[in-house]
Amino acid sequence: MFSLLSLVALLAPLTEVLAISYRGADISSLALLEEGGTTYSAGGSVEPLETILASYGANLARIRIWTDDASDYNLDYGLALAQRAANTGMAIMVDLHYSDTWADPANQAIPSAWATDLDSLNTQIYTYTLDVVQSFVDAGLAIDFIQVGNEINDGMLWPTGQISKNGYSPLSQLLHSAVSAVRSASSSTKTVIHIANGWYGEGVTSFYDQVFIQGALSADDVDVMGFSMYPFYDSGATLNALQSSLSSIVSSYSKDVMLVETDWPVECPGVNLTEDIPVSSTGQVTWVGDLVNILDGLSGGHGAGFVYWEPAWIGNAALGSGCSDNLLVEYSGAARTSMEMFAV
Repeated sequence: MFSLLSLVALLAPLTEVLAISYRGADISSLALLEEGGTTYSAGGSVEPLETILASYGANLARIRIWTDDASDYNLDYGLALAQRAANTGMAIMVDLHYSDTWADPANQAIPSAWATDLDSLNTQIYTYTLDVVQSFVDAGLAIDFIQVGNEINDGMLWPTGQISKNGYSPLSQLLHSAVSAVRSASSSTKTVIHIANGWYGEGVTSFYDQVFIQGALSADDVDVMGFSMYPFYDSGATLNALQSSLSSIVSSYSKDVMLVETDWPVECPGVNLTEDIPVSSTGQVTWVGDLVNILDGLSGGHGAGFVYWEPAWIGNAALGSGCSDNLLVEYSGAARTSMEMFAV
């Protein structure tokens, strides 16, 4: 007789195929916070944040790097933080902003020491990217994923690589130069193209339908399509919209997908969120669980994972949003129960 146990045994391999591989956290600010005296704890025991995250099931650390050697998030800072994360067994995602400071949909300034013409920038971005990846290789640190740009919906290295001013060709060339450098230094590192508003299907499709240009960026240059998904910036950022957008882009390009930035608040007075989920630690787990379900449901097992953005940035709990607290730790540094999201 065909038993229930037999059915479970048959379904188990399917579950393993569909389950996301990466449950990550962006810990870029960690060492800076520690310099200011911040500590973290779980169950009353003070531990390094990366140790706490790993104990809850996080297996990927995302770390941003800015071009200016004098900046807070310079290459040496990133290397040291990546080593700490790697020591816990976490995979590493490097987030190259290609700017001296924040790069996002509203800011993509060319580094002050770089030239501004396209030919020079293609050389510069290749050389810089090669140096970053080679520095990790020389340190014995594997970069599992590398973002060539951060939230580049309107391009990067403005105005030269800005889509709204110069079209897609300059951006496509710059991305190809960056990817070529990654491939030269590390055959195992997966490249990530990151744009904001992963829920906006029309924008996602438009970007990818135009950024692949013969002689410049090709589909083979892109290993992972990365997206931001926040519930408090736009009323259209619903789970249904995200599911539709990601399903469509996976159907078109058969690429792996990661949500490389997301948050959910525990305090958010006066802000309309896009889903009817509790504003609480329980709600944080529910939100991420819903995202995981969407990723797990993508065809071909192309849902690769998620990254919670800066879950422990005490002193900046709003994390750039209108909500007052999106952290996974208390102001004391104690882990909230929402850390359980890394085990979903």
